[in-house]
Amino acid sequence: MDIRMIVRLLAKRRQLRAQEHWTRQHLESYQAQALHRVRDYAYAHSSFYKRFHQGLYDAPLQDLPVLTKGTLMDHFDDLVTDRAIHLRDAQAYMSAQQADGRFLDRYRVLATSGASGHPGVFIVNGAEWATMLAAGFRFFEWGGIKLMPTHRVKMAVVASTSPYHASAQRGGTFQRLLMPQMQLASSEKIPTIVERLNAWQPELLIGYASMIRILADEQLAGHLHVAPRTVLSSSEVLTQETRRRAVSAWGEVLFNGYSSTEGAVAAECDAHRGMHLMENLAIVEVVDKDNHPVPSGTYGDKILITTLFKFTQPLIRYEMSDSVCLSPNPCPCGRPFRLVEDIQGRVEDILSFVGEAGETVPIRPLVFHRIMDTLPVSGWQVVQEADGLLVLLSGVCGTLDDAMVAGKVHETLAKQGVAISVEVRRVTSIPQGPGGKTPLIKSKR
Repeated sequence: MDIRMIVRLLAKRRQLRAQEHWTRQHLESYQAQALHRVRDYAYAHSSFYKRFHQGLYDAPLQDLPVLTKGTLMDHFDDLVTDRAIHLRDAQAYMSAQQADGRFLDRYRVLATSGASGHPGVFIVNGAEWATMLAAGFRFFEWGGIKLMPTHRVKMAVVASTSPYHASAQRGGTFQRLLMPQMQLASSEKIPTIVERLNAWQPELLIGYASMIRILADEQLAGHLHVAPRTVLSSSEVLTQETRRRAVSAWGEVLFNGYSSTEGAVAAECDAHRGMHLMENLAIVEVVDKDNHPVPSGTYGDKILITTLFKFTQPLIRYEMSDSVCLSPNPCPCGRPFRLVEDIQGRVEDILSFVGEAGETVPIRPLVFHRIMDTLPVSGWQVVQEADGLLVLLSGVCGTLDDAMVAGKVHETLAKQGVAISVEVRRVTSIPQGPGGKTPLIKSKR
């Protein structure tokens, strides 16, 4: 057991708990000070940021240029603040499958799946990793799971088992420190997952939203027999229908979370009014396609995050293509953090069609959610192909008229000025993307 990591983790958890009782004014003052520290460190140790922010060292955050994943990866060696870190070495380390060790004896290497088209590599030191773990612990605690060294909670995670995915590395650390864990690949056959969960009987069940929906259906059908104290959904859009099924299966124990390898974190508390942005760890800007802020209650085209605890690989106004809507109202729980009212997916999930007059017509994911979530199916996916729209359905329960589904989708798009053919196809399971995720909306164009 890593005693040093446990000490770091418990200290960081105490700090994060205390910050939950701050006023909004105190939080914003802390953000300003933490941002100043991150920027000063980046300008002193990163040749990339010296160039990227040249002439803007004292400029407000909103005046700084936006950092894309492509730019980060193209300038990786110059952006990191330790000159011993090189991208080629990190990639060689990952190729050697050395996830249980430490890169350069002191760093963890994390990788994104590249679902948006650009895989990313991220480096964190021990203190930064402890902060990421403490944020995960806060997600657990807000969901009713109290973690103590003297009380080990049985956990099951159904997600990616890639050794460099953040969820797999977090799970491995939790297991070594405090929590006996079963980690299951979301790509595994459902009967196998059900059998292993029945044998394990987890107190805490964590999974992608698509997997939570499938497991809820298995529980309601009498195949799965587990009684978790808490169910945590993350990494995919949690629709209202998925939430309803999970509550029907296990009661009011479902909590939604939003986390990324890059550093954006939000979690739902027991008030169930949305997800609190953990703004003591990152500044999150919800912006339109031109990087202008959008008001609360409006979906942005993307978010820009500035991490306040990462110094090895600083992320300042880092672009993520998640379409997020912030709530205009505070949470009755009293925490100072803003609420994420809804996430409808990535900007890549917004499909573009040619309208009747030749104009481009964007169709947002919610248009499809409202139709597909009413269907008696365990999974669905809308795929835009070169010559039409393909609707995949899995786990159809009872009778369902595929022609009716196609007609409803066609009619809805026609009201938006889009005339396109729609095919409905039943499949055994919805195809998974990188990292084992199952996107609801997908484009092959």
